Amino acid sequence: MGKDVIIACDFPTRSDVMGFLDTFRETRKPFVKIGMELFYAEGPSIVREIKERGHQIFLDLKLCDIPNTVKSAMKVLSSLDVDMTNLHAFGTIDMMKAAVEGLTRPDGTRPLLIAVTQLTSTSQERMEKELLIREPLADVVLHYAQNAKEAGLDGVVCSPLEAGIVHAHCGDGFVTVTPGVRFADGDVGDQVRVTTPAKANEIGSDYIVVGRPITRAQDPVAAYTRCMLEFTGKI
Repeated sequence: MGKDVIIACDFPTRSDVMGFLDTFRETRKPFVKIGMELFYAEGPSIVREIKERGHQIFLDLKLCDIPNTVKSAMKVLSSLDVDMTNLHAFGTIDMMKAAVEGLTRPDGTRPLLIAVTQLTSTSQERMEKELLIREPLADVVLHYAQNAKEAGLDGVVCSPLEAGIVHAHCGDGFVTVTPGVRFADGDVGDQVRVTTPAKANEIGSDYIVVGRPITRAQDPVAAYTRCMLEFTGKI
């Protein structure tokens, strides 16, 4: 498994995302994330169309419901031929096991399935005050990661600050997908637990998810190239 940069294509419409992806016609096709905004606006067809363009896709819908409902939903998503999808780890081990079962196709194949631990907009103070979780945030992330591994998932979404401890306890092969990455000279926006591409690589992130620093850059291709070089050392 090689390291890669995933561009968060958080656009409201098909025309917006296709216009953005058109800027990459003469370059490497980047790995992209399709989130709730675009998926809810355009439906499954947008996934198929972007896949046909040659992009790997992380479908970021963060499912969380009773096990049977999540299993049924994952069975539907398995037909979209995405490369990665996710759910919320706090939905319990049984829910995560059901998700794996639903996502697995009759031939035994499936996309990578990862679990969201704590959102990168969550701080220790917010977690304690609003979620009534009193344990240290890093301990909560690690516990959720261990639950995900027990359930048979491939990895977790965590902040890059927690990628190292997840690998230390869950193994190098357990994937860490880390949002909350900004250039050293960039704006952190609404993220709380953030770091740079170079630091994320040093800490141990396998994939970094980068949105606005690339999608809102004056030259998106140049921003993506910079991010790839800082994180992987190559383009």
